[in-house]
Amino acid sequence: MELLRNMSLFVEVCKVMNFRRAAESLDMPSSTLSRRISQLEQDIGLRLLHRTTRKVELTEAGQIYYERCKRIVDEANLAHEQLGAMLEQPSGLLRASVPVDFAIIYMAPLLAEFAALYPGIQIELDMTPRQADLISENVDVAIRMGTPPDSNLIARKLTEFKSQLFASPDYLALAGIPAQPDELQHYDCIGFPKIDKWTLVKGSESLSVEVGGKFRVNNVGMMKRLAVLNQGVIMLPDSAVEDERKNKQLVPVLGEWSGLPLCVYALTETRLLPAKVRVFVDFLKEKLASQ
Repeated sequence: MELLRNMSLFVEVCKVMNFRRAAESLDMPSSTLSRRISQLEQDIGLRLLHRTTRKVELTEAGQIYYERCKRIVDEANLAHEQLGAMLEQPSGLLRASVPVDFAIIYMAPLLAEFAALYPGIQIELDMTPRQADLISENVDVAIRMGTPPDSNLIARKLTEFKSQLFASPDYLALAGIPAQPDELQHYDCIGFPKIDKWTLVKGSESLSVEVGGKFRVNNVGMMKRLAVLNQGVIMLPDSAVEDERKNKQLVPVLGEWSGLPLCVYALTETRLLPAKVRVFVDFLKEKLASQ
């Protein structure tokens, strides 16, 4: 049992490559953590870590040992948790990295329901634009839109959205109503930065259209606001502009055409998910599928 405990401590150090930070997350003195890792190295008979006053690095043996230990520790934690889940509801702090727009538009209405179902889980949302590092930042799950990165992370598809074109009635009254997708090159189109083409589909037909305009923004809320203020055409999922459509602030454009499906994924470091993460991902998948 002591060997398994030392292995789990070694894994925690490897995740952040810093004894002080690992000790803080484990709530134990750095000296104790260092002593336990030294004991593990003595038991194995090989040095696992190169330690200096400035940094910690894995040795060749340490890299091999870490890859094996991590799977063993994950399996042990999962087995322990699954037995505990028979006695009580999933609990603990769940850290999730989520795009701002997705969190506000889609997740916010669901969080109250999730909290009622699982009162033992506390949720910490990181909604910064940057891509959080799940391992070093101790993030349990990241929600990402679009094609998942080619990495060692495990991707679970939650849902997909079809985007439509929208504009304000006043803008269309001034600029005219386009009859074909290629006419969009003559309109102000409000899109994401570094994207100068929109792909539109109608049945089996697909067209790629060059678009431009005065505004490029990376926030859906700002896109909608600019469109309502008669600044151009936007391409977003219908559910993202539900309120604006009800209030007749935005109307569909080229209604027979839609954008390519936009997939939403939950990314995790491992397939061996703690109960709190598993129920969170399953809940989002079930609820988003019905939207």
